[in-house]
Amino acid sequence: MALMKMDTELLHSPVVGLAEEEEADMSDWNLPLAFMKKRHSEKIEGSKALAQSWRMKDRMKTVSVALVLCLNVGVDPPDVVKTSPCARLECWIDPLSMSPQKALETIGANLQKQYENWQPRARYKQSLDPTVDEVKKLCTSLRRNAKEERVLFHYNGHGVPRPTVNGEIWVFNKNYTQYIPLSIYDLQTWMGSPSIFVYDCSNAGIIVKSFKQFALQREQELEVAAINPNHPLAQMPLPPSMKNCIQLAACEATELLPMNPDLPADLFTSCLTTPIKIALRWFCMQKSAKLVPGVTLDLIEKIPGRLNDRRTPLGELNWIFTAITDTIAWNVLPRDLFQKLFRQDLLVASLFRNFLLAERIMRSYNCTPVSSPRLPPTYMHAMWQAWDLAVDICLSQLPTIIEEGTAFRHSPFFAEQLTAFQVWLTMGVENRNPPEQLPIVLQVLLSQVHRLRALDLLGRFLDLGPWAVSLALSVGIFPYVLKLLQSSARELRPLLVFIWAKILAVDSSCQADLVKDNGHKYFLSVLADPYMPAEHRTMAVFILAVIVNNYNTGQEACLQGNLIAICLEQLNDPHPLLRQWVAICLGRIWQNFDSARWCGVRDSAHEKLYSLLSDPIPEVRCAAVFALGTFVGNSAERTDHSTTIDHNVAMMLAQLINDGSPVVRKELVVALSHLVVQYESNFCTVALQFMEEEKSYAVPSPANTTEPGNLTPVKDSPAIPRLRSVNSYTNIRAATTARNLNKSLQNLNLNEEGGPVVFSPGNLSTSSSASSTLGSPDNDEYILSFETIDKMRRVSSYSSLNSLIGVSFNSVYTQIWRVLLHLAADPFPEVSDLAMKVLNSIAYKATMNARSQRILDCGSSTQSAPASPTSKGTHIHQAGSKRCSSPSSGSPPMPSASSSSLTNEVPKPPARDAPPARPPYTPTLGGQAPHSHQFPRTRKMFDKGPDQAAEDGDDPTPHRNYISATMQTGLCDWSAKYFAQPVMKIPEEHDVESQVRKEREWRFLRNARVRRQSQRITQRGVSRLDDQIFINRNPGVPSVVKFHPFNPCIAVADKDSICFWDWEKGERLDYFYNGNPRYTRITAMEYLNGHDCSLLLTATDDGALRIWKNFADQRNPEMVTAWQGLSDMLPTTRGLARRVSIYLDRSKQGGAGMVVDWEQETGLLMTSGDVRIIRIWDTERETKVQDIPTGADSCVTSLSCDPQRSLIVAGLGDGSVRVYDRRMAPNECRVMTYREHGAWVVKAHLQRETDGHIISVSVNGDVRFFETRVPESVNVLQTVKGLTALDIHPQANLFACGSMNQFIAVYNSNGDVISNIKYYDGFMGQRIGAISCLAFHPYWPHLAVGSNDYYMSIYSAEKRLR
Repeated sequence: MALMKMDTELLHSPVVGLAEEEEADMSDWNLPLAFMKKRHSEKIEGSKALAQSWRMKDRMKTVSVALVLCLNVGVDPPDVVKTSPCARLECWIDPLSMSPQKALETIGANLQKQYENWQPRARYKQSLDPTVDEVKKLCTSLRRNAKEERVLFHYNGHGVPRPTVNGEIWVFNKNYTQYIPLSIYDLQTWMGSPSIFVYDCSNAGIIVKSFKQFALQREQELEVAAINPNHPLAQMPLPPSMKNCIQLAACEATELLPMNPDLPADLFTSCLTTPIKIALRWFCMQKSAKLVPGVTLDLIEKIPGRLNDRRTPLGELNWIFTAITDTIAWNVLPRDLFQKLFRQDLLVASLFRNFLLAERIMRSYNCTPVSSPRLPPTYMHAMWQAWDLAVDICLSQLPTIIEEGTAFRHSPFFAEQLTAFQVWLTMGVENRNPPEQLPIVLQVLLSQVHRLRALDLLGRFLDLGPWAVSLALSVGIFPYVLKLLQSSARELRPLLVFIWAKILAVDSSCQADLVKDNGHKYFLSVLADPYMPAEHRTMAVFILAVIVNNYNTGQEACLQGNLIAICLEQLNDPHPLLRQWVAICLGRIWQNFDSARWCGVRDSAHEKLYSLLSDPIPEVRCAAVFALGTFVGNSAERTDHSTTIDHNVAMMLAQLINDGSPVVRKELVVALSHLVVQYESNFCTVALQFMEEEKSYAVPSPANTTEPGNLTPVKDSPAIPRLRSVNSYTNIRAATTARNLNKSLQNLNLNEEGGPVVFSPGNLSTSSSASSTLGSPDNDEYILSFETIDKMRRVSSYSSLNSLIGVSFNSVYTQIWRVLLHLAADPFPEVSDLAMKVLNSIAYKATMNARSQRILDCGSSTQSAPASPTSKGTHIHQAGSKRCSSPSSGSPPMPSASSSSLTNEVPKPPARDAPPARPPYTPTLGGQAPHSHQFPRTRKMFDKGPDQAAEDGDDPTPHRNYISATMQTGLCDWSAKYFAQPVMKIPEEHDVESQVRKEREWRFLRNARVRRQSQRITQRGVSRLDDQIFINRNPGVPSVVKFHPFNPCIAVADKDSICFWDWEKGERLDYFYNGNPRYTRITAMEYLNGHDCSLLLTATDDGALRIWKNFADQRNPEMVTAWQGLSDMLPTTRGLARRVSIYLDRSKQGGAGMVVDWEQETGLLMTSGDVRIIRIWDTERETKVQDIPTGADSCVTSLSCDPQRSLIVAGLGDGSVRVYDRRMAPNECRVMTYREHGAWVVKAHLQRETDGHIISVSVNGDVRFFETRVPESVNVLQTVKGLTALDIHPQANLFACGSMNQFIAVYNSNGDVISNIKYYDGFMGQRIGAISCLAFHPYWPHLAVGSNDYYMSIYSAEKRLR
């Protein structure tokens, strides 16, 4: 509120107090928003699959270990001078404490034991003080046995000279009189790959360098050998690349090993194989250890417990050590290297974790251990401090545990790390480094104490989005959560279900792992558990839906687990998301899986799904259509029973033809396409019949009449802007098919000789400039053009097709064909595109089959001769198309080539800019559609399907596969995105600090200001209204104008496009094509959500409603949704030369088109027009909620409603004004009828106050005021005759009348004329044209006027008032 106080301009008026302001703002916050759900704002498609890098492509084992010890106990090598005293211990044994031979054997045995702690199953071979041959024999035999697996070579060179620069290490001769060099090159040859080498000797780094040089040299030799066949290496089998070899060396090439007598001599080996022991000793040798009193080196030896028992002190330290080293590695290493070294092989992972400790300890003695592949330095990582603390806490308890036997207190390490992770989750920003505790969370899953908390935090982390899931999988979470599914703990269920839903939403390939480990049973039991909350059952059913998705093993496993029965029980759950996923899950389990379908039939699943077809939530209706579609789409066995069921389902689905949601109708087309594929031959028959019928039936199509009002825009005004292309029309389909006559129209109109048809000019595009800029898609090769289908649809509505087609149950196919024809003319482009595909695919089949039959019948070549490229060229030219196809497309494909049918190469709808690439098509095919008696039904009605259709001249299998395989809408994948996105995060619009919220606050403040300032003016009273504040020439004749309630924008519709003007700046913001067919016009517009993110609704006189967003703001306008608001307004019932008659006699004008009224408070849309009902749509549910019969025999010309009183007032063409109460039953809801007007009612307005009047005006200019409870008018005023347009200002008690006699009169509520406008300002005082439309601003005293001379002007009260 502080903001508003500062704005002094707002507080001019003493009337407006703070309370009112707050109220005004709150009212906006409480208004619901229409068409702002995810399904309206997003493309309905799945998310991009992430590249799966987390799965180990090649898990490996180290199966053999060679322990090569060159100690020669008692004899020091000549090249190192040792200190005295010196480090002596090898494998924690003092070699001088026993005889040399025994010492050697004991050390060897000890080293083997130390390695066995990490990999007990490997084969160990010791080679103590060996010769070159012994090493060779050892290495080759280990490699032979290991085959492709990994071998470890451990070399201790403390009793021989240091490695040489030439790449040799030293061993002995037989009788230990000489040191013998052993080349690393040979060692590589014997060891092969994959291998791992550990070198514990001084200057060990030299070996690593030589090793790499030799590996390179090998590769070069092989390259040479590959070119030269005579090379000695060419005949040999290729040795494996040495790049997969891993090396660990104790120090750099120039460094000596530490000789400190407190340390073991093989410090590096100790770090790698006994890390806890050496770490504790090293800890005690630091100065800080003095802070832990009573801890000595002897005491450390006595730590109780076993390394692999996590409940004991030693085991717990080992566990913490593993967690810390794993975490350091994960945070420091690149992901792929981490996977390779820390996740691929158990022994390698252990050695590398311990190598991090070696780096830390040995660097403190000026030694730098080396590895290949090289690791970034980790010895300074902060996690080491956590390790020191854990050791400190553990050791400080030791004296009392050992001396007094007190109980061991567990380390707080894991609980603290989980807290750190929790802090990261709660405090962080979006874009930042991943939490470093992730690997620890993984370790904690092993412990029952912290498991619940760890799973909870893990779930919250995965909820951050797909990137978090990928991270967790790359850490290695998968086997842990898979194993946990075997746990029976009930408290883990919600957490595990959540985690698995997150994983499967990102990577559905885990379905196989789940089924293999019987994981699906876990989720079946969760779903069947009635005590589970609905959201957890939803996740369980989502997981099951992923398991059965295109995965036969999963389908079988879940069918066995009784999934169908469990799902059917929950179909009517109150939780919508659960209903949606139960339906999707059912649709997926019986997709191409016949036994599941029959199981569904036994449980009458299809009948139980019917109830969801009228669900209030569009997504649920969609899922039910999907499930029923796959239900009819896959029965391999055709029996009478299954056919009956299919027909039953088809007729149920057909009822959704006018569903308000395009998502549902798209799914409907796909579901019906499955049916079409199943009964292809029957549909071919119907298609031919319809095509015949369409040819023989001349429809009085309004498209053929030239309307003078429409031809002018393009011809007369060179300054007409090029229309903007509109995104949602992929590249406007409707625009091009309607405006730019498809060349495929000839296909059906070619007469028997195949000559071209003469086109009437009315068929040609009147607005070719517009269509060319819109970018016409390559629709040219469709057999049935948009026009043809539209004509067919209208033919079928008034010709009794059933009588023509003999077989009685064909009626199902006929009705479904009609439904598809209807959907092909759908106002939403994606729906009609899909339906066109299905229709054309069958039309193509039918003509091909008929054609091949015909060639057989008459053997004459003339009828099937392809059009020559030249004649084809003339067609194209005549059709006004801008594109010529290559001549090759002139020859028709042979019947057998039906696999290349027109839809075959069409992938999913193309990207916005690229027109779809379809194969070239021959326009002559449709020409030879023969009469149906020549069309043989080679396939019997109950034939088993394509496998027995060999007698067909044209095998339909490839095409059948195509249409069923790729016809899909992406609904299921789009729904699955819900689980991949954050569920727990507060949505942006509720986050008080988010930009979305701030923009909304700004808009609501602006709204309050407009309301307040306009109210101030209207309260003072408006005495004149003739100050022209805007004038401009509109691109088309204005037919409807609508002010935006709060920003200075006005929408002006002509016949089929909408122009947006900024009336303050006087500039045009946008002009785009509405997409309605040529013979229709826009008759009404409304702003939805005008208080917030505005959408524009347009209504056309064929009953279609379209809703647009992103207009007038530099972005491309996009269609949010579109649907058939009124279905029975067939365009054929309307007059033809409407523009001419509009001024002569209303009654001849063929009706009011479509009229609408919008209630933002309730989200209800009232629609009526040239029909006998008022239909109410609920935009929240996108369904029709009520049909109120008007009870009159004429059209509705005006609608006005009041949400507070549930009243609807309708003005009718017969002069009556009728009041309906929508709370009452349809036959009782008409509560009042006024019959005082003698002629067509131009406007009926219901004031939105508690006792607001009804104001109505007829063509004759009589304005009547009615009170809702009184049967006669309470007041009558007479205004101008010949009224063409009228509007009433809701706030200022003004009304304006526009006359065909080219003037506007503005009256106040007493009936006094306050202004008469006849001439434009400027323009040499040009006379105003005949008024075509006018509208008041809902708040400001502004009047917009559109006239027949294309001009659009706005008048306002005089300046001093404003």
